Parts: sequence; C-alpha cells; structure tokens
Amino acid sequence: MPGLPDITIALYLALLAIVLFAGLVHGTLGLGFPMVATPLLALLTDVRSAILITLLPTVVVNVVSIARGGRWRDSVGRYWPLAVFVALGSLAGSSLIVTGDPDPFRLVLAGLVLLYLNAERFAAVDLGWLVRRPWAAMAGFGTVAGFMGGSANVMVPVLIIMFLQLQADTRATVQVFNMCFLTAKLTQIGVFGQAGLLTAGAAVTTAPLALAALTALLAGMALRDRISAATYRRWLRRLLAVMATVLILQYLASVS
Repeated sequence: MPGLPDITIALYLALLAIVLFAGLVHGTLGLGFPMVATPLLALLTDVRSAILITLLPTVVVNVVSIARGGRWRDSVGRYWPLAVFVALGSLAGSSLIVTGDPDPFRLVLAGLVLLYLNAERFAAVDLGWLVRRPWAAMAGFGTVAGFMGGSANVMVPVLIIMFLQLQADTRATVQVFNMCFLTAKLTQIGVFGQAGLLTAGAAVTTAPLALAALTALLAGMALRDRISAATYRRWLRRLLAVMATVLILQYLASVS
C-alpha cells in the first residue's frame, strides 16, 4: 500500500495500543498525542510512516480538544497568526519528509523529545522581546514549530518554550497548541495527498485508529481531575526519555 508499510495483524494491534495510550495521555494532559505516538510508532516503522498513520487520529484529537475547552474564540482569536506561520513551516517540513530519506528523522525526533524534556529551563532565559514583539515571536517560533511538526511530527517543544515566556493560562495554551497541531496536520494531509501517499486505502486503514484515539481522548478527559498531574507528567517524562534513547540508538545502528 503506497505510503504505508505492510501491516500484519500483530503490527496493527500494536498500532492500536499506541494510539489508545497516546489518546489517553492527550485527554489527561490536554496535549501530547503526536509527542507520544510518533516516537513509539517510529520504533516499529520509519518516521514518515508514523506521521502518515497519525494524520487522521491527530486531526480528530485536535478538533475535539479545541472545542472542549470553552471560550476558544478568545485564545484562537488572539493567536491565529501563529497558526498561519505554523502552516508555512509545516508545508516545508512535510515536503522534506515526503521527498527525503526518513531514517535520519529518528535523530531529529529524539532531539525534539529531549528538547521537550528540558523546555522548562528556557523559562529562566530573558526572552522579553516575545512579549514586546508578538508578531515577530509568532513568525519565528511558529515557522520553526511548523517545520519540526511537518518533518518529525513534533512541535510541542518549540511552542512550550514560547508560551513559558508568555505565561499564558493553561486553557489558552492547550487550545492554541491544538489549533497549531490541527493546522499542521491539515497541511500535511495536503502534501501527503499531493505526493500520492495519502490514498483511500491508507485512510481506511487509519480510520479505526482515529476512532480509538477519540475514545481514549474522552476517557482521558474524564480522568483529568482524578489523577495527579504531577505524577502523570513524571512518568510520561521518564517514558519519553527512554524513547529518545532508543531512537538515537536505532539511528546509530542504521549508519554503522
């Protein structure tokens, strides 16, 4: 099947488990679906296939997350230019992953995971210009985030660094992040479709995964107020650190 690897029953069950887990994380924390799903999927296949597999599930997760928070017009209305620059960056990144060798992007993905794990350290850096020049901030960070999202399916680290400096409230942050994720995914769908990778067969294959992601997302939202966010984030960070290490080792093994 163009764009997708040969998927056995065992592999599909593994994909389903990954999507369910990533959806649960996203529902509980308000973000994280591609951040969790892509490295795990990349352990079983290449990054390009991982992006293709998560296209429809991510769109579903993002649409529901944007609508769920309430007062979304306030946050989206303020930060909509960020989504425009994300789309431009995603167009470039998606085009690169379609035409280039996807294997090196394991290393890019691992680097983004490590950046995410250390993003809080940037809160101590004086980036006051982000507040004074919001359009420049959205242009720079949005384009870079979009490129990273298009090429490696992960833009959270770049956006977190920006929003740590802006000190936006949690609701607005989650909604803006999901708006950017959705913009990047729609751009990727266009690029992958134009390249012939997003076929009807690929859509049929990933549609059940989108339904599974939605189910897990709603379950995570129901659990959000019952689970200690600090505990959940701590275990998630440990898992991401392990995944980043494995991705780096896989890349080194491929070039050795």
